[in-house]
Amino acid sequence: MLNYDPLACLPSSEELPDSDDSPVDNELQDLIPGLLKAILAMAWPERMDWYFGVDMGIYYDPDLPAIVPDGFLSLGVERFYDENLRPSYVLWEEKRVPVLALEVVSQKYRGEYSTKKSEYAKLGILYYVVYNPNRRRKPRLEVYKLVNNAYELHDGNPVWLPEIGLAIGMERGTYLGIPREWLYWYDQQGQRFFTPQEQAKLAQQEAQEALRRVQLLAERLRSLGIDPDSLT
Repeated sequence: MLNYDPLACLPSSEELPDSDDSPVDNELQDLIPGLLKAILAMAWPERMDWYFGVDMGIYYDPDLPAIVPDGFLSLGVERFYDENLRPSYVLWEEKRVPVLALEVVSQKYRGEYSTKKSEYAKLGILYYVVYNPNRRRKPRLEVYKLVNNAYELHDGNPVWLPEIGLAIGMERGTYLGIPREWLYWYDQQGQRFFTPQEQAKLAQQEAQEALRRVQLLAERLRSLGIDPDSLT
């Protein structure tokens, strides 16, 4: 009997484009998901079962173009494949639908509130996050959860995502020297995780404080007639 493997007939991630080749029309569409990815790498340093894609194609049907969110998070997958990393995210290889999709709206709408929202719901993506920095009268950040195959809006800032074990929210801060409103990850108590730059600055301050204490101790020993260098 012929053994037939349907996966053998499907293109691999290496054979598929990694994005839709459409240039972003707002730099925030790269910077905001990039910041969220960088914070995750620091919040989950030991975990190797997650992946955060930025402007990467999600392939769900070999006969259809990929869906390309500004950012997406998957859990229960390999964080790294090899040194070349993932060229794209292919559902028939990963066998995991992303748990969260992120869209950052620019001046030009790209179906974030209509077609893309419907596509993500059909895929079964649990959380859909839309950030629109241009809104004034409506919420700039909207977090939807898939309930009975339809997205329901969740209020709050930040919004706790129990299946992920994190909250997502917005507040003003500085990233890459740019002071503005950014999206961040938070813990269950609402404490914001540091950015890489903030963590580096904190480490530098702690090192300077430790050095200051050593210097004060050395001065105290000298005042008592003890050479601190003789103690080493």
